[in-house]
Amino acid sequence: MSTQTLQAPDAASQWLKSYYFLRAGFSVAWVVAAFTLGKSAPPVAAVLLVAYPAWDAIANSLDAQRSGGLKANPSQALNAAVSTITAIAVLIALGQGPHAVLAVFGAWAILSGLFQLATGVRRWRAGAQWAMVLSGAQSALAGGFFIKQAIGAATPGITDVAPYAAFGACYFLVSAVWLSVMQARKPTA
Repeated sequence: MSTQTLQAPDAASQWLKSYYFLRAGFSVAWVVAAFTLGKSAPPVAAVLLVAYPAWDAIANSLDAQRSGGLKANPSQALNAAVSTITAIAVLIALGQGPHAVLAVFGAWAILSGLFQLATGVRRWRAGAQWAMVLSGAQSALAGGFFIKQAIGAATPGITDVAPYAAFGACYFLVSAVWLSVMQARKPTA
């Protein structure tokens, strides 16, 4: 029984490390695509803008399932639901213009940031969660900024969202590296 107890935290830590690397990699790829393809091709930008919250929904669901299920991870279950609704809302907002899209992204950034912050606090003992808490708080603040931009006169574009994704990539990467270092420093039995 003690062997199972010792293996479970290591397996959970290994999962989180892999998960955070995956999230960082996706976000970096998304940012590169936004600045290279999406900037000059509106149809590509539209696909990217829908794909980002859709990916977040998939990622949160996957992590929740691997971490005890959706019932055991209510902040991630809610985050997945909000991200799914956001992907649909972005698709609808694309027909209304870039200001509407940015407003939807702003509302999503606020909600998903608060859910990410809650998940980080709940997982604090897993390690490297300070970066997730900071990321969640910054996401919520960025959402407010997006909404402010959305009601402004300047026409927003995908490059207004890309730095948000880039910061997210950095936070996920920091958490993944932090967990890697923690695992490397653990004495082997």
